[in-house]
Amino acid sequence: MFPTPKPSLSPNTYAYESEPMVKATGFREYDARWLFEKEINLMGVQALGMGLGTLIRQMGVRPEIVIGHDFRSYSASIKYALVTGLMAAGCKVHDIGLAVTPMAYFAQFDLDVPCVAMVTASHNDNGWTGVKMGAERPLTFGPDQMTRLKDIVLGAKFDLPGGGSYRFVEDFPARYIADLTDRPKLARRLKVVAACGNGTAGAFSPRVLEAIGCEVVPLDCTLDHTFPRYNPNPEDMAMLHAIRDAVLANRADVGLGFDGDGDRCGVVDDEGEEIFADKVGVMLARDMSSLHPGAKFVVDVKSTGLFATDPVLVENGVVADYWKTGHSYMKRRTHETGALAGFEKSGHFFFNKPFGRGYDDGLVSAIAICDMLDRNPGKKLSELRRALPKTWQSPTMSPHCADEVKYGVIEQVVKHFETARGRGETVAGQPIRDLVTVNGVRVTVEDGTWGLARASSNKPELVVVVESPVSEARMRDMFKAIDAVLRTHEAVGAYNQTI
Repeated sequence: MFPTPKPSLSPNTYAYESEPMVKATGFREYDARWLFEKEINLMGVQALGMGLGTLIRQMGVRPEIVIGHDFRSYSASIKYALVTGLMAAGCKVHDIGLAVTPMAYFAQFDLDVPCVAMVTASHNDNGWTGVKMGAERPLTFGPDQMTRLKDIVLGAKFDLPGGGSYRFVEDFPARYIADLTDRPKLARRLKVVAACGNGTAGAFSPRVLEAIGCEVVPLDCTLDHTFPRYNPNPEDMAMLHAIRDAVLANRADVGLGFDGDGDRCGVVDDEGEEIFADKVGVMLARDMSSLHPGAKFVVDVKSTGLFATDPVLVENGVVADYWKTGHSYMKRRTHETGALAGFEKSGHFFFNKPFGRGYDDGLVSAIAICDMLDRNPGKKLSELRRALPKTWQSPTMSPHCADEVKYGVIEQVVKHFETARGRGETVAGQPIRDLVTVNGVRVTVEDGTWGLARASSNKPELVVVVESPVSEARMRDMFKAIDAVLRTHEAVGAYNQTI
């Protein structure tokens, strides 16, 4: 038998080395995230592997799994602890080594393996670790599977028949890179800044972009798990500003920034303008729907309203489906509806055939952006950006809110705005035109200005985004209105960044 995991243990004690520690809040809506050593220990990771292997067998899926790890000082040790648990649960483990997350997803197809477990903290700060999991390619776990996994692990309800095995797949990155680059080279010679924040993508992205015909200016592509300049997160303004400076200094056509595990891509145009991922999605939707009229696109509730109102998309017959934020939710919705692509404001893009296999890959997104420029040889990226209808939009802003209470806070915020609409009250000085509550609450008023408040799925935070098609002042009015409601809850703390 394996001990039942404890919610907390004190480091540097006998118990810490002899019992598994797994904090319950680490089981998120669609993946798992913990502060290593504070919320989970290596025996806890081993228990997670036992639980994942048990769940795979309960689901009736062939117990074979691809595993890889991101570039953190502790990720390899976490991966091997996970491997021991998976093997105890009877799984055949295919280890692809150091990898970006989409490389693990690709391996499911390339090695014909049904399951995946990618050890990654994604864009979270150092100290965090986690696992992105799936047993039905190209999908990853959603709330149902995560709830079942949590119940198995915390209750030590393991099925451990043994009989597992392990193999290391040598030189797997070469297969991934070959798959991405087995295509005609770009006709247009693009000068591209490839920024990786010293994260995992630095080992791969410059090689891929060069292979498709780009002139690459590498920025922070040397692997360094201390992340000396900034956290590799293309939503972080520090990273975007660094890309901007490099684009202007090198007179590049575009700057592409990859997050810590390589499944997202941030974009800066030739003028140094940072283009939020949802606006990039609108530009790509314009390009893709010109090739595929009547296309359907899934977009998350944090995204711009232009997907529904942009005249080019309307003319191309585009159908926009606003859905829950979260890479697993978006991936599943894009897959189930047969949409051409899914665009999430955080930069997770999901391309179905003929553009991709349905999973999120920052390099596939980067290639799609380069192809868009290739199909518009007479236009700069800044010109394509200016061709979009003007809106004023905030970055993603995240006030602190503990995991234990954040969903309750958002439930009260949703009720507040539902009550306000029922009473005919105004928000930011105007009547409410629409409420979307599939994921938190998105409030749109008469002039099209909108604001969103939701709980973060992977950090102890809330998420706030505001946008106005009218003016910057109206955008700020909406932020004040949303923030005023949040400030009525003592559990809501300071923002990581504000407008």
